[in-house]
This record gives sequence, structure tokens and C-alpha cells, in this order.
Amino acid sequence: MAKTNPGRFFEDYAIGQVIDHAVPRTVSGGERALYHALYPARHALYSSDEFARASGLPESPMDDLVAFHVVFGKSVPDVSLNAVANLGYAEGRWLLPVYAGDTLRSVSEVIGLKQNSNGKTGVVYVRTRGINQRGETVMEYVRWVMVRKNDVDAPAPETVVPDLAKVVAPGDLAIPAGLDFTGYDFTLAGEPYRWGDYEVGETIDHVDGVTIEEAEHMLATRLWQNTAKVHFDATFRPDGQRLIYGGHVICMARALSFNGLANAQMIVGLNGGAHANPCFSGDTVRAWTEVLDKAETSAPGVGALRLRLVATKGAVDFKLKDEAGKYMPDILLDLDYWALVPV
Repeated sequence: MAKTNPGRFFEDYAIGQVIDHAVPRTVSGGERALYHALYPARHALYSSDEFARASGLPESPMDDLVAFHVVFGKSVPDVSLNAVANLGYAEGRWLLPVYAGDTLRSVSEVIGLKQNSNGKTGVVYVRTRGINQRGETVMEYVRWVMVRKNDVDAPAPETVVPDLAKVVAPGDLAIPAGLDFTGYDFTLAGEPYRWGDYEVGETIDHVDGVTIEEAEHMLATRLWQNTAKVHFDATFRPDGQRLIYGGHVICMARALSFNGLANAQMIVGLNGGAHANPCFSGDTVRAWTEVLDKAETSAPGVGALRLRLVATKGAVDFKLKDEAGKYMPDILLDLDYWALVPV
């Protein structure tokens, strides 16, 4: 009897199926140090306990993307081990900060299925929740993945494509209890720009670039315990290259965005996202942002910006798609998110 896990294939999923993912993980200062070693991450709220306390939190939480990728990584063996591509995200919300010592586990529910016309693959939609040691949901998001079929003769399931919100409504954003930016120290944060200094439609070139290294990508992917074969096994792709984990690109772009958005301290909503083109070792990642919207919040001194973060391996020219609506070939990431900033 085989004891190894070959992963799920498209025909193994069913609408309403709930998957409890294995291997809970307790996070610590080690995750923070590794994250800051892998990326040029400098947002003050995640770097300093004292800055976080001055902002009304008990201590510095884990970077929001640390929480996201730990939760995401748990789901990979059950959702995307046999994936062709991770296609998109929606309805993401960070509901509670994650602190050193918290233990995270993940649960996913299948909410959509659609077999592709080639009969060899299909798209699986899942809603994944990250849950801490107290049974509280710390974050949730929907993602959809193209997955191989193991048996191409398996009958196609009934097509169910979930109706997903294009934007998380500002009123549905969860503001951490106690967060207060009325005494915000702009000098320590690194930039003077506040909520009112940003205009809808404004674009920001984050200037810096980072060349992706194979070793750092491998370390990052192992850090999140992501087991997807395309990130590790160079024989898994016809071109013989290991695909850079999309989460590595997300973290790199977010860290680069500090230059121009140093005060976009907390990510609280994920409206959408696409890994537009593959990234490989040797590519140099640059980033730019478009301000899409602004919203007030109930927290003292805190506003929200809706931001489109774009990672590119080419020059920053603020061009996202061609005339046919297809992503330009140098675009790696198109991420739409809400961030909290001082007013």
C-alpha cells in the first residue's frame, strides 16, 4: 500500500469539500528575522516593538505577508501540489494581527470547479482560512488554481464559478483593536507622507530593483513550507527552470514599495491579484504603485488606501496591459490591496 501523498488532482475535488491542512506552525522572531533577511522590508510597525506600542498595539506583529504565506503554504499539499498555475486571489481580509508565539493552521473549502476545454486540466476555487491557537480566524482569502487531471477520462463536474467581490468594501476591513496613529512618528517611520498626501490615480515609481537569486527563492519557499513541485524540481518544467514562487515576488514588491509608501503600514485587504508572467532566477524585479481609492476608518488617525502594486522585470513605464487587454510580457505581478496609513 502506497504511503506517499501524490496530491489531489482536479477530479478529486467536490463543491463543499472541506480540507483541514496538516502541520500547524508556531511563528517566532525567527520568521521575522528571516523575512527581513530575504526582503528589504523596513516598515516600522513590523520592525519595532516600541513603534508598535506607540501605535496602540501590544508589540510588533508579524508582517502581514508572513501570516499570509504561512497560511498559504499549509494549503499547497492539498490544493496546488499538482497545479499548473496559481491564477488569482479575491476577498482577502486580515482579521487579527499575528504575534510571535501564535500557532497557525489552515482550512480550505472548495467553492468552485470548472473543467477546461482541453479536458486535461480544470480550475479549482477555494476559500482558505488561517486559524490561531485560540480558534480565531486571523485571515481568509479566495484563490483559484489550474490543476491537472490524473484521469483525463474522468467526467467533468458541474461547472460552478463563484461570484466574487471585485473589491473588499472599506466597511468590511478589520482594523486591529487599539490601533491609533494620532501620535504617529513620521521621522521614525521614514517618510512624511500621510493619507491626505496621496491622490486617486497617482502613480509611484519605487525606484529600486532586486535581482532574484535562486538560493534566496529556495530558502523563502522552504520557509513557507510550500511543497509545489514547480518551485523545487527543475525537471518538472519543459524549459528545465524552477519557477520562482509567486509569493516571493509579492514580498519583494511589497518591500520595494517602502520607497514612496513607508507609511502604508498594515495590509488589511486583498481585492485581487494575478501572477501575470513567470519569474525565474536572474530576473530583476522593480515595482510601481497606482493609488486606486481612499477610505476613512473608525480608528483614530487611521485611513485606508487602495493600492495596485505592480512588479515588473523590465523598466518602470507604468504600462500594465497592451491594447488587447493582455498583460505586457515584463509584468510579473498585479496586486490590488488595502493598506492602513496615518491621516
